Amino acid sequence: MPRRGQDWRDTVRAASDLALLGILTTVAALGVLTAGAAVATASAAVHHWIERDTWPGLRPTLRTFVRALLPGAGATAVAGGTAGLLVLNLVALARGAVPGGAVLLAVTAAVLAAAVGFAGLTVVELGRRGGHGWRGAGRAALRTAESRPLALISVAGVLALAATLGALVLPPLTPILAGHALFALHAVTRRVAPA
Repeated sequence: MPRRGQDWRDTVRAASDLALLGILTTVAALGVLTAGAAVATASAAVHHWIERDTWPGLRPTLRTFVRALLPGAGATAVAGGTAGLLVLNLVALARGAVPGGAVLLAVTAAVLAAAVGFAGLTVVELGRRGGHGWRGAGRAALRTAESRPLALISVAGVLALAATLGALVLPPLTPILAGHALFALHAVTRRVAPA
């Protein structure tokens, strides 16, 4: 993380490191079932970088990735299923295929935003735990969301901004954004809900 008193080269180095992290995370997540492990490993790496001002070595990173494969696949399935159902519900409400109108559309959109914020908090907690313990990270994220609702809103806002920027830039450049978004999640959570 850029520290006070660093010159522009350190800032450029940090930005390029985060861009590379985003690219590597995206490539590792292309197997779909490896997406959870890729995100867990990247979050742990960002946390390590913020805490120690160095990136973890290759061996510990690979060890984290391998240990996170099975739990990450389950988390990916749960997150994908939940997001799919909520988006399907939003589309059906927007088209008028189901009753409820604008009120239910707004409620469903709020639930989707809360779910996105919860997912972001879980990823940050997972990074704090070295990339392991999805259930514990989820419980910690829930406690954070209950005690500090601003954290949930802030993290959801970071992810919404990242998604908007990803849609506005050329799609091939979107993986670069992933590392910066992950860093932003950690930075915002540290500010709003310190560990």
